[in-house]
Amino acid sequence: MIFLAALRKEWLEQWRTYRLLMVGVVLIVFGLLSPLIAKYTPEIIKLIPNGEAIAQLVPTPVMMDAVTQYIKNISQFGVILALLLTMGAVVQEKDKGTAAIMLVKPLPRVTFLVAKFTALALVFAIAIAIAGAACYFYTWLLFGALNVPRWLVLNGLMLVFVLVYIALTLFCSVIAKSQATAGGLALSLLFVLGLVGSIPGLGEYLPGQLIAWGGALMAGEAKAFWPALWVSVGIIVVALMGAGLIFERQEL
Repeated sequence: MIFLAALRKEWLEQWRTYRLLMVGVVLIVFGLLSPLIAKYTPEIIKLIPNGEAIAQLVPTPVMMDAVTQYIKNISQFGVILALLLTMGAVVQEKDKGTAAIMLVKPLPRVTFLVAKFTALALVFAIAIAIAGAACYFYTWLLFGALNVPRWLVLNGLMLVFVLVYIALTLFCSVIAKSQATAGGLALSLLFVLGLVGSIPGLGEYLPGQLIAWGGALMAGEAKAFWPALWVSVGIIVVALMGAGLIFERQEL
């Protein structure tokens, strides 16, 4: 019951501050634009000087071009929004004193953090679900129907990918003394994971492989990358546990 009350408070905050609307609008717009960009890129190129010659070098758009565009847009902007929305989640409440007021009540600090993570997870789950539906509809109109089970798995993998950065940024928001510092730390972790993921042999075990897995799945490849999924879930759990342990020892 305590967790549900804390979750309700966090959810209402996401709603009243228009964060749900902001995330939804951004991701839905890119969900709609992805198949349109894929379909009409050759036509757009023709509008520039000497575009006719360049357009002839561009392959005829196919369904996978829309999928690739969607994966790139949602993964990139999903992570950016995750950092922006989460970096002040705890540090702002500590600065304003609202965290101390909340925790005077019989609300465990770990529950306080998990409620924040869950509310943000719900925001992105709803936004990605609607963006995925929008992209599916326009892809169906322009190219044909996508494989529904694989499309659902792809969007689920992208959600887990985004949740990794929500958890890491929440951890940074706990340990940092300002919102800017939390954002800088989270961005640093993003770059570190990207650099480590570029090392041959290691990338298959990191969150970035979830995006590659989803793309390969839509392309008809059967190879799965389960270690990347388990490592991603592990990062989320460790980040939340670490944030909880540190938060328990902080004075508000």
